[in-house]
Amino acid sequence: MLIVLCFLPILCYGIYVLWDSQHINQQADASLYETYRPTEKTDLSFEELKKHNPEILGWLTIKDTNIDYPFVQAENNSKYVNMDIWGNFSLSGSIFLDCRNKKDFSDFNHIVYGHHMAKGVMFGEIQYYEEATYFEKHLEGSLYYENAWHDVEFFAFLHADAYDATVFDPALNQDNMQDYLDYIRKNAINYRELSFQSKERFITLSTCTSDSTNGRHLLIGRILNRKGMDITDNYE
Repeated sequence: MLIVLCFLPILCYGIYVLWDSQHINQQADASLYETYRPTEKTDLSFEELKKHNPEILGWLTIKDTNIDYPFVQAENNSKYVNMDIWGNFSLSGSIFLDCRNKKDFSDFNHIVYGHHMAKGVMFGEIQYYEEATYFEKHLEGSLYYENAWHDVEFFAFLHADAYDATVFDPALNQDNMQDYLDYIRKNAINYRELSFQSKERFITLSTCTSDSTNGRHLLIGRILNRKGMDITDNYE
């Protein structure tokens, strides 16, 4: 009986940890937001969502994955690390655009952050892009901002340090494009060749790795306007 009493707290703690982990994952499940996802015909539901939080900026989705979330942007990059889009404390945080990027996605390099979580929630699936087969089958994405959907063509997956001055620099511009692409190609674990134009806009999805404190998984794509719109429309 004494042995049972000694192990009972350990058992209870183990059950709590399992429940807590499952609860956190449930709070981050993309299905909780699908009602608000803007469609090609209307974004009324999305506008309702923005009334709850004006820092909600757009929507990100990757075809045939669980990545299908609204994203936010704050005045700093720490606010939404442990806060959901409703403003509540949450260990799963939110998907958020780097505070240094322009809201209209007219920069050269746009950085979007999300937690690396189990059960394929938030940016937990980005690690799978290390496998060549998975990479090849999951290269189509969509990005919604300023009342319009845009296509995303992903073309590179790599590991990087959180302080990498190249991949985490929103201040890069078109003059840096060739050096940037050469750097990505050189360091990529998986890469596909695309025919790049003289002006491009890129998006970098960043999430933590489990094997290094400052390690990051990065999935990089280019942003394309839909319905024949010129990719240079947002440039001055």
